[in-house]
Amino acid sequence: METGDRGQEDGRTVDAAMNGIPKALVVMGSDSDFAAVEPCFKLLGELSVMFEAHVCSAHRSPGKAAELAKGAEGRGFGVIIAAAGKAAHLPGVLAAYTPLPVIGLPVSSPALDGLDALLSMVQMPPGAPVATVALDGAENAALLAAQILSVASPPLREKMRAYKKALADRIEEKDAALGERLRKYMPTA
Repeated sequence: METGDRGQEDGRTVDAAMNGIPKALVVMGSDSDFAAVEPCFKLLGELSVMFEAHVCSAHRSPGKAAELAKGAEGRGFGVIIAAAGKAAHLPGVLAAYTPLPVIGLPVSSPALDGLDALLSMVQMPPGAPVATVALDGAENAALLAAQILSVASPPLREKMRAYKKALADRIEEKDAALGERLRKYMPTA
């Protein structure tokens, strides 16, 4: 459901429908994937990437999957994130119906620890590529989506630069803290 500039109607859409605002379509294979995908929603919001989210199964509602993928570009989306577990055909099905980049987010499950989902996404045949992140790698899915969208959005690109600088700054702080912790073990001259 698209909300346009009417505001949120059902809680799953964060969408201003303003030209030039980067938008991501997030599709989960099951509502049970929400906990694994939630960090993606959080980070997209922090980066000011508008998104819309749906539950759609490649196996139980393939018509809806095709409809979402075929209509995504016309509705202003620049990238699709597809989260699924087990057989995890959802990203590939979406990729078959759209020229937009599709990011696969494999969701781990008890049966094979998510290896089945990961392999289903990375082993796509030529012509339907899916850029796949790590198992339960929701944050990287959001970051990759933001980086793709930032190609056409200088303000988002600046947010990505700031995000990466903050990561580097945190590592420098940890490096300095390590030096302090190790000081007591250093031999004195």
